[in-house]
Amino acid sequence: MAVLQFFPPFSPVVSAKIHAVVLFNICDCYVRRPDQADRVIGTLLGSVSDGVVEIKNSYAVPHNESADQVALDVDYHRNMYLSHLKVNPKEVLVGWFSTGFGVSGGSALIHEFYVKELKEAQSSIPPIHLTVDTRFKNGEASIKVDILKTTAVDKLPNDLEGMEASMERLYSLLDEIYKYVDDVVEGRVTPNNDIGRFLADTLASVPRMSTAAFDKVFNDKIQDNLALVYLSSLVKTQLGIAEKLNTAAQIL
Repeated sequence: MAVLQFFPPFSPVVSAKIHAVVLFNICDCYVRRPDQADRVIGTLLGSVSDGVVEIKNSYAVPHNESADQVALDVDYHRNMYLSHLKVNPKEVLVGWFSTGFGVSGGSALIHEFYVKELKEAQSSIPPIHLTVDTRFKNGEASIKVDILKTTAVDKLPNDLEGMEASMERLYSLLDEIYKYVDDVVEGRVTPNNDIGRFLADTLASVPRMSTAAFDKVFNDKIQDNLALVYLSSLVKTQLGIAEKLNTAAQIL
C-alpha cells in the first residue's frame, strides 16, 4: 500500500492510501486500451476518515478526447458506480485516475465532471486525481496524487481587476495563516517545523518600510496602472478613427 501526503495542510485531505490492486487494475486497463487511445481514465472508489482517503478500487471509463474537447461515457460511469455500491456500499466515489505523465488539457474538463459528481454525492472532500506514468522508464512507474482546484474565468482581468483579485487572495491566505498559527499557539494543532520555517523565511523576505512609504509605493503603482489604461483607450480610439478614415478614402 502506498501512502502519499498532501501539502499545504489547509486542505481537508491530509493523505491518501492507495491499495496495490488499484495500481494493478490501472496498468491492466492501459494495456487493454483501444489502439487509438493515448491514455486511460477512470473512477476511484474508497473511503474517507479523519482527512485520510483510502483508495481501494477503480474502474476505467470509456472516453474520447481531442485538444479542445472531451467526450466521457457518463452512463457507463454511473452504471458501474451503482453496481459497485450494491456490492460494497462502503466504497464511495473519491476521485478519478489517468495514465500518462502530469495533467493534460482535457484533465480540467474531466475534473469538473467529478467535482459535480462528488457534490451530488454530498461528499465532504474535493475529488482526488491520481496519475500513473505507464511509460516505465528505467523499469519504474511514477505515481502522483493531487487535488486540483476548480477555476472559472469568463475573461482575462485588466491590471486593476488583477490587482484587486490578488489583494483579495492575499487577504484570504493571511486569514488562513493567522488561523493556523493561532491553532498552533493554543495547542489545537500539532506544529509543523517545515511550515514554521517557510513562514519565517517568507516574513524575512519582506522589506522593512514604514506605513507612509508603503502607501506611496502602492499609490504610485495604481497611478501607473490608471495611466496605462488611459493611454490604451486613446490608442484604441485613434486606431478606430484611422480605420474609418482609411475606409472612407477607399470608397471615394
